[in-house]
Amino acid sequence: MAAAGKPLAKIADLSLIRLKVYVSGAQLGKIKTGQEVTVRIDKGEKDYSSFAGKVSYISGKAEFTPKIIQTKEERVTFVYAVTIDVINDGSMKSGMPGEAIF
Repeated sequence: MAAAGKPLAKIADLSLIRLKVYVSGAQLGKIKTGQEVTVRIDKGEKDYSSFAGKVSYISGKAEFTPKIIQTKEERVTFVYAVTIDVINDGSMKSGMPGEAIF
């Protein structure tokens, strides 16, 4: 039984994952659209899985650091959003954390 107006399922095409990362102004000059990067996700406790990715978008304006950053020093800085497209082999899931190595 489902309530009216509530979704029953989410459907997504996970063949291409978009990783959104934030870089400082100092790092921004070293990044360009179309650049190849390495994306890593956790694989167990002390290992990583690596994937090739490509920078698809770089924000044109700075914004405050996202709320997920925990320390007060990091929250007061400005950062730029960068989107990286990664071909998924099935091991990456929606909402999963990852890191980019430029």
